[in-house]
Amino acid sequence: MPTTTNPAPARVVPVRTAEVRGAAIDAKVIDVGSGTPVVFLHGLVGLNEHWEEVVSRIQGQVRCVMVELPLLDLPTEVCSINGVANLTQRLIRDYLDAPAVLVGNSFGGHVALRVALEQPDIVHGLVLAGSSGLIEKSIVRDVQIRPSREWLNEKIGELFHDRAFMREADLDRAHRELSQRAKARAMVRLSRTARRNHLGRQMSEIRTPTLLIWGRQDVVTPPEAAEQFHELIPNSRLVWFDQCGHVPMVERADEFAAELLQFVGELSTTPERS
Repeated sequence: MPTTTNPAPARVVPVRTAEVRGAAIDAKVIDVGSGTPVVFLHGLVGLNEHWEEVVSRIQGQVRCVMVELPLLDLPTEVCSINGVANLTQRLIRDYLDAPAVLVGNSFGGHVALRVALEQPDIVHGLVLAGSSGLIEKSIVRDVQIRPSREWLNEKIGELFHDRAFMREADLDRAHRELSQRAKARAMVRLSRTARRNHLGRQMSEIRTPTLLIWGRQDVVTPPEAAEQFHELIPNSRLVWFDQCGHVPMVERADEFAAELLQFVGELSTTPERS
């Protein structure tokens, strides 16, 4: 099991990624550890803290940078997969002084793919877990305004194979946010733009080494999505986690951390791309 030895204290950094019509878009960045930078990108209903179990296991060996964007508060002009990818590219360029390994779950994986396709010079490696971009059964396709807790409990439960990993705090947050019309509309807009941005024809253009980590019981981005990513991305490796759903970094944090560290170690022995 990966262990942490005398980890450095985490630095919580507010980072301004853009200003749209005079309104600042600030990302919450948690930066801990040293070494190869590894940037963690969450999904539509995700937070930085959903990466914490993995980060706690690896921060003694790599630099972990968790990026949380205010997705449901984005201005209309940037509330799309394109807008979020552009914000993420800008943040990586401005905040880091070296190419990073991008680790993305769900919508965050889709963002990582867009960055790798559009700005490959800032991406050292890709780790995709339940990524959208090819096949996705969106949990917000029929999102309701002021949804009931029972409806949300069922929808969020679809993310997990073992629902014991569900947290009341996440259910409370989703219920509070999706009861606001503007945030519910933002969720739908982001989800729709991601579904329309099918990347199948572009996958063969990715030359970045890629690790695919997938739960065999993922019902949101099902196993055939992982198989298609593996087939289409030339330099990719696929790792399956049994008894695991859409959020393997939560349900299988030990194994996720071990696979990630092995992948980063392999990257360090790979010759630089010209």
